[in-house]
Amino acid sequence: MSKKDEINISDKYNLKWTIMVTFWTFIMAMVFSVITEGLVKNIDIFLAFIILIVIILIGIFFDIIGIAVTTGKEKPFHAMAANKVEEARYAIILVRNAGQVSNFCNDVIGDISGIVSGAVGTTIIYKLISIYHIKNGMLLSIIITSLVASLTVGGKAYGKSVAILYSEKIILKTAKVFNFIKKRLGIDLLPEKKKKNNKANKQNNRLD
Repeated sequence: MSKKDEINISDKYNLKWTIMVTFWTFIMAMVFSVITEGLVKNIDIFLAFIILIVIILIGIFFDIIGIAVTTGKEKPFHAMAANKVEEARYAIILVRNAGQVSNFCNDVIGDISGIVSGAVGTTIIYKLISIYHIKNGMLLSIIITSLVASLTVGGKAYGKSVAILYSEKIILKTAKVFNFIKKRLGIDLLPEKKKKNNKANKQNNRLD
């Protein structure tokens, strides 16, 4: 296999992104699990359920963004960019990098919220068993686990319809957040990739 083929494979499967996202998913999942479990253990049942619902909603929210970006089209945002709409630049970058954005929103955040919500649900089960002195917690465990699963799946099913119907609006709202962070904090979370000079590439090909 030539060096050129190796570069093409690396670009196609984006190995650097895969390794990076795997590493950060491990770190984020571990941190969020420790924080939420520690938090839930020290509060009452009602607040524990509120935290559980919030975690599930975060997963659904990011799932909507991921699907919206995947189904969205660039064309409307090019028209906005021509009219000097600030957010249009980020909207175009989001759509162009739909694979990575979807992977982060749907897989990374989605899976982490699923893991953390499962851990929180387990902690709630043990708290209920301890408080009410339940001898057989199997039925309670089945109910809580089923509740978490049904809320997650049902929420994401509804979110998918919303994401497809209002993909343009969702992308633009997301782009506004990135634009706000850039303007207020000076942090560019979605820098544009530098385009290679075609003439330089042609010269390099001739030299090769």
